[in-house]
Amino acid sequence: MKLLKKILKIALPILLGVFLVWYSLSKVPLSTILEYWQNADKKWVVIGVCFGVLSHLSRAYRWPFMLEPLGYKIKFPNSFMAVMATYLINYTIPRAGEVARATILTNYENVPFEKGFGTIVSERIADMLVMVLIIVIALFLQFDFIYQFFAERFNPTIIGIGLAALALAALVFIRFIKTGKSKLAIKVKKFVNGLIEGAVSIFKMKQKWAFIFHTLFIWIMYLAMFYSASLAIPGLEDVSLGAILIGFISASFSIAATNGGIGSFPAAVFAAFSIFGIAKDPSFAFGWIMWASQTLMIIILGGTSLLYLPIYNRKNKIAKE
Repeated sequence: MKLLKKILKIALPILLGVFLVWYSLSKVPLSTILEYWQNADKKWVVIGVCFGVLSHLSRAYRWPFMLEPLGYKIKFPNSFMAVMATYLINYTIPRAGEVARATILTNYENVPFEKGFGTIVSERIADMLVMVLIIVIALFLQFDFIYQFFAERFNPTIIGIGLAALALAALVFIRFIKTGKSKLAIKVKKFVNGLIEGAVSIFKMKQKWAFIFHTLFIWIMYLAMFYSASLAIPGLEDVSLGAILIGFISASFSIAATNGGIGSFPAAVFAAFSIFGIAKDPSFAFGWIMWASQTLMIIILGGTSLLYLPIYNRKNKIAKE
C-alpha cells in the first residue's frame, strides 16, 4: 500500500502534466506560440528572468537567518546552490527538492537533516502567509469585478447560499479541530498548530525584520517577474492589475499540481485571464513563454549548482587544511 502511494505521488503529477500539455496545445498550436515568441519584446522576458534570479538570491540570503539561532552559520554560495538545486530536482519528483536541500546542508555544512528541513518548513509557512496576503489584496481590489462575474453566471441567491455554506463549513472545521479526537482531527490539529508555531517563531528570530523584508522582497520579485513577462507579449501590454494578480495567484498554485508547473502553468494563466475577457492565444502564449524562460533559468543555474557544489566545497576543505 505504501509503495502504491509513492508510485501514485510520482506518477499522477506527471500524467496530469502530460494531459495539460496536450490540452494546452490542442487549444493553441505550438506554431502559434512560436509565432508569439518571435514577435515578443524579448527584453521584458530577460528582465523577468532577472527578477526571478533576484528572488532566488534573496531566498538563499534569507535561509541563514533561520539557521543562526540553531547555532549554524552557513556559506552563502552553499545556500544559493542548494536553493537552485531544490527547484531543479522538483521538476523530477515533486517535493523531493526540499529533502535534497536539507541533505545538501547536512553534507556540506554539517547541519543535522531534521534541523535543516525544519527551517525549510518554516520558510514555506512564511511564504504561505504572504500568498494569503496577496489573495486578500486581490479579492479586496477586485471584489466588485469578481462578484459581478459570478453574478452574471449564477443566481445571486445561489452565491449567497454558497457563501453561507462556506462560513458554516469553516465553523464546523474549527469546531472539529478543537474538539475532535479521531486520528484525522489530531493530525489536522497538529498541522494547524505547526503553522501557528512556525509563524510565531519568525518574530522570535534575532534578525526577524531582515527575514520579513526578504520574504516580502521574494514575492515582490515574483510579481514583478510575472508582470514583466506580460509586457513582452503582443496583446497583453495593457493587461489590468487585477488580471495580473489573479493570473499570478492561479499560476502559483498550478506549480504544486505538476512537476515544476509543466502544462498546468499555461492552463492556469489562461483560466485566470479568461475571467477578464483576455483572448485565448496571447494567454496561453504568455503562460508557455514565461514558464519556459523561468524553467531554462532553473535548469542552467540548478544544473550548474549540482555540478559545482562538490567542487566548491572540496576547494574550501583544501584551503582550510
